Amino acid sequence: MKVNKAKTASFDIDPQNGFTPVCPDELPVEGGHQIAPFLNAQAEFARIRVVSQDAHTPHSIWKTDDENPSFSPVDGQNVDIRWNMHCVPGTKGFELIDGLPKPTDYDFIVYKGVAPDMHPYGACYHDLGDTLSTGVIEYLKQNEIETVICGGLATDYCVKLTVLQLLKAGFEVVVNLEACRGIAEETITQALNEMATQGAILIQSATELTNN
Repeated sequence: MKVNKAKTASFDIDPQNGFTPVCPDELPVEGGHQIAPFLNAQAEFARIRVVSQDAHTPHSIWKTDDENPSFSPVDGQNVDIRWNMHCVPGTKGFELIDGLPKPTDYDFIVYKGVAPDMHPYGACYHDLGDTLSTGVIEYLKQNEIETVICGGLATDYCVKLTVLQLLKAGFEVVVNLEACRGIAEETITQALNEMATQGAILIQSATELTNN
């Protein structure tokens, strides 16, 4: 697949230790700590590189406790279900996985889920209704980006929602499967089907890419 580097961005979606076996008490995704080389490879085909990070407070209303296990519902406009506490700024879980650039070496950073009563999945909006922008769509459009190559964690949640948001915003979106890891086979398959149905281009690895 040919992409125009001048009009292409690479998007590292939530590639944080909290979603890897490095932090087994958070939300570990099998193999999540191994995707840095594949994210770096896709970035070679892009002029701009952006990253998103969950940045949750330990006072979040969606965190699990003894009475409320994972996946149990939570009342609130911008929360849905409970999760183990993860990706708290200042902890190992918040940090990007080994092998990625320093945060300051990216062109744009999205911090999401900062408010205790918000737990977004997609990186383009702070709310679940996709109305309160994080600014990344506007940043990409300001820089005349047309194609966005995506990878990150997890395929069936934050990657999927971010890809769907970018597609709705009018970008050509390429999903680099080698740079993604997901939680469960069934939901990964559903996510891939949904992304493809909405127009995403799925590739097995960045070796399928060439620059014009």
